[in-house]
Amino acid sequence: MPSRKIEKPSIVAAVRAVGGVARVRDLVDRGHRRAALVHAIRSGTLIRVRNGWVALPDADPELRAAARYGVVLSCLTQARRLGLWVHEQKPGLHVAATPGSAGGKPESMRVHWATPLIPRAPGVLADPIENVLSIVAECEPFEQALATWESALNKGLVQREALQALPLRSNALRVLADATPFADAGLETYLGVRLRWLRSPLRFQTWIAGHRVDALLGDRLALQIDGAHHVGPQRSEDIRHDAALKLMGYHVIRVSYHQMMDEWPMVQDLIMRAVAQGLHIARRRA
Repeated sequence: MPSRKIEKPSIVAAVRAVGGVARVRDLVDRGHRRAALVHAIRSGTLIRVRNGWVALPDADPELRAAARYGVVLSCLTQARRLGLWVHEQKPGLHVAATPGSAGGKPESMRVHWATPLIPRAPGVLADPIENVLSIVAECEPFEQALATWESALNKGLVQREALQALPLRSNALRVLADATPFADAGLETYLGVRLRWLRSPLRFQTWIAGHRVDALLGDRLALQIDGAHHVGPQRSEDIRHDAALKLMGYHVIRVSYHQMMDEWPMVQDLIMRAVAQGLHIARRRA
């Protein structure tokens, strides 16, 4: 029985399969004729990003920008694309380029001239997670970098053992030493770092009275952090839950995300005064 000939995908399908942006060399190596590429560009099916690169008209603009300027998406930009916790990011892409590569990058790009831990294959427009985390450790303050690293560990995108085997720089080694895979959100990381010196048990996302408590310090001090969505029905439910906690003997400190991030001395003072009064300790009944 004669074997069936396997037809190669169309040029459009081939470009879409690699994210919508592709190197011409890679397409030719897969059997697509240059004449067909030229025809696709002239017809508007593909657009020329720069010499040697093409893209679909609806391709991801961040990938197109990376191809246009000869960089890879990395650091906070790629962390965000991977769904990791990232502190509020200013406009502009964070990208990486190998030292010695061509310049000419726009001012709106934050270019990290970093030798990658994991070699970057030609045609790849986004850094692997190990490179992303390594650059984040150099770019961000410790707490914020730690939150992104813990988010990656929590999502299973990388393992501690794999990171420990790499030649990390000092900042990355410091972050790795403190990183755990148990923090689900960046605020948990910040609280863990900022309150560690108390040497009092701090548990996150504890289920009490039919609702999750963001953090529980000691036995009885509940710390709740409100995001922008805590309005309307959500706010009413929060008030009900706070009342239920108080009736059960818990003390509740509820603050906003803004207060947590921008007014931490005030938040810390509230917590310290509660600790000084022993509100984090379970009271024994007579």
